[in-house]
Amino acid sequence: MLYRRFGRTELQMPVFSCGGMRYQFKWQDVPNNEIPADSQANLEATIRRSVEVGINHIETARGYGTSEMQLGRVLPQFPREKLIVQTKISPQEDAKEFRETFEQSLKNLQLDYVDLLGLHGINHAESLDYSIRPGGCLEVAQQLQAEGKVRFIGFSTHGSTDTIVQTINTNLFDYVNLHWYYINQWNWAAIEAAKRHDMGVFIISPSNKGGLLYEPPQKLVNLCAPLSPMVFNDLFCLSHQEVHTLSVGAAKPQDFDEHLKTLELVDRASEILPPILARLEEEAIATLGEDWVKSWETNLPTFDQTPGEVNIRVILWLRNLAIAYHLVDYAKMRYNLLGNGGHWFPGNKADRLDELNLQQCLARNPYADKIPQFLEQAHQMLAGEAVKRLSKT
Repeated sequence: MLYRRFGRTELQMPVFSCGGMRYQFKWQDVPNNEIPADSQANLEATIRRSVEVGINHIETARGYGTSEMQLGRVLPQFPREKLIVQTKISPQEDAKEFRETFEQSLKNLQLDYVDLLGLHGINHAESLDYSIRPGGCLEVAQQLQAEGKVRFIGFSTHGSTDTIVQTINTNLFDYVNLHWYYINQWNWAAIEAAKRHDMGVFIISPSNKGGLLYEPPQKLVNLCAPLSPMVFNDLFCLSHQEVHTLSVGAAKPQDFDEHLKTLELVDRASEILPPILARLEEEAIATLGEDWVKSWETNLPTFDQTPGEVNIRVILWLRNLAIAYHLVDYAKMRYNLLGNGGHWFPGNKADRLDELNLQQCLARNPYADKIPQFLEQAHQMLAGEAVKRLSKT
């Protein structure tokens, strides 16, 4: 395993982390005795494999259903100082509820303390306010830190880059969990801000939200050769020293194996990546057109500046991925979250274009006349049944 200094925490963080949202029994809490033996055995085997290969950062959240409770049966079996344990609690208007939720997490995990406590989902102005206002959730987290129940405090986010940078620039957090990978590099400015503040940087879900890379389309397989898309994406992320660790959302012990192939390549990333990156860009240009690839995002409105709160940027991005790389299943999954994702995946689909006038909000984009038909095309290609966030299923 390779390790990187996790910012000002000074923790030696493995470059892969064991994310805890795919191996649990259910997304809802259930009594301990209702967890099937095979589910628990699989989770414990996954954790043992994780630690065996040097992935000693175990990351979960109160919002991940039975994950914490199931981890509580196995984590106390390891020497505590050998583990880096992170859980996450959503900011709440009532900071007392935040504390009560944390205490439940600690009880579930059967630990005396967690190394990392993340405020889970600082995605918009309201959740940031709940976190940092006087008497808010961050103050509670700092009290827990003073009591020895928390070592370091960070936040996780699915918010806009502006919101993430604003939160980082408070300089109140030790680390950040955010999205950034090959197909979605929008948050690079936030990673640069985190570096300026010497914060740890944890990449959320690079194989799932980064393109369902455990089931990649053949076209992407061909473009990423000789690497698998998953190893390519891992190597792309880890070739940037500002990135400290990538979440492996393991559902079973074998799920680490493909990721581990990346380790021996990290020192050769500058030699291995350029031909693959060039091929991916060439294919995007060949299928979408060079002008479009280089300037489609110019002056696009945010969803809250758009009639009907249509998330134009995300929809066009998904259309690009579906056409250029055949990431259709991924694009469908994400597209059908629109309208159902709340502040975790905001904005709406392009299903009411005939009722909306987008002319004014698109006036400063060079493709203003084409975008409505591209949005319609994306809707025809990607629309299906509405998708709920996993925690709501």
